[in-house]
Amino acid sequence: MPDVYTSEHDDFRKTARTFYEREVVPFHDQWEKDGIVPRDVWRKAGEAGLLCFDVPEEYDGPGVTDFRYNVIVSEEQTRAGVSGPGFSVHTDIIVPYITSLGTDEQKRRWLPGTVTGEIITAIAMTEPGAGSDLQGVRTTAVDKGDHYLLNGSKTFISNGINADLVIVVAKTDPDAGHKGISLLVLERGMKGFERGRNLDKIGLHAQDTAELSFTDVVVPKENLLGEEGEGFIYLMMNLPQERLIIAAQAVAAAETIVEMCIEYAKTREAFGKPIGKFQHNRFLIAEMATEARIAQVFVDDCLRKHLDGKRDSVDASMAKYWTTELQNKLVNQGVQLHGGYGYMLEYPIARAYLDSRISTIYGGTTEIQKEIFGRSLGL
Repeated sequence: MPDVYTSEHDDFRKTARTFYEREVVPFHDQWEKDGIVPRDVWRKAGEAGLLCFDVPEEYDGPGVTDFRYNVIVSEEQTRAGVSGPGFSVHTDIIVPYITSLGTDEQKRRWLPGTVTGEIITAIAMTEPGAGSDLQGVRTTAVDKGDHYLLNGSKTFISNGINADLVIVVAKTDPDAGHKGISLLVLERGMKGFERGRNLDKIGLHAQDTAELSFTDVVVPKENLLGEEGEGFIYLMMNLPQERLIIAAQAVAAAETIVEMCIEYAKTREAFGKPIGKFQHNRFLIAEMATEARIAQVFVDDCLRKHLDGKRDSVDASMAKYWTTELQNKLVNQGVQLHGGYGYMLEYPIARAYLDSRISTIYGGTTEIQKEIFGRSLGL
């Protein structure tokens, strides 16, 4: 099976790696303490050509639809151990809604800024009482003629503090079930649109995650994204790509964890020899490396299908479930291998442990993924 990447992708990978090494790694500890990444990092990422590849040239974008570039940026961020910048949420999940559903006017208004990093985006789906069950959302948008009146609240919103545009999942027809859900774009400064706490999480401390509230927010009809009542369908269409990028991040994390363990096992000594010389540890790391390799092969196969236009929701769910569960399994084993040092935040394995835990939850929990492909088995 040929390599999924070409020499051009390898060159781009070096660019992405250099960006993280120079512009993110030296400052990330402070951002972890601050609980947020400064906006100028987004603009630097835009200048380096690391944002929103699929935005067409007519809207000042690269016009690159090769999803491998998206994967490379996410992989290199994961390998650098810098979880703060929410570039993937912006580039891989949110902006594609605008490029695929937006009117020409909306695209001209919003897309150029998303490419430069001057406009940061978020998507508001989850509510205090509704997570994976999107039909259970209670945020409402009442049709008032030339505008909607939006009321409700959202939580766990990535990029929520920094975001200039927020795609809000709302009920435009509360009695129509999934056919009553629409997508509305809120812009920074709209009256009644408030940001609550920057949530204090177990991990991903530098990535701003917010509570949002909407009180009689006047949303112009011009900010309806796509057709009214089609929001649920749009969300389902984009979820396979979201889950594929999460799977790619999980594999990059798994491979990085294995590398940490190999290095530690070579240098840490016990009873007069490196701990990697003990059969148990050597076998453990061999198993970890094998599982990470299997995961990479599976994700590469999913990526090839994605590049061929075959968005397979079943494969995406399988990949998301299996790779994120593996990520958590390996990081747990890695902490144990490191012993007491594995519990110290100065060691990368400890931070990886904290940052990994959310991976089996966001983008749809492991249980939701199993439900999706379980149904495909005729069960």
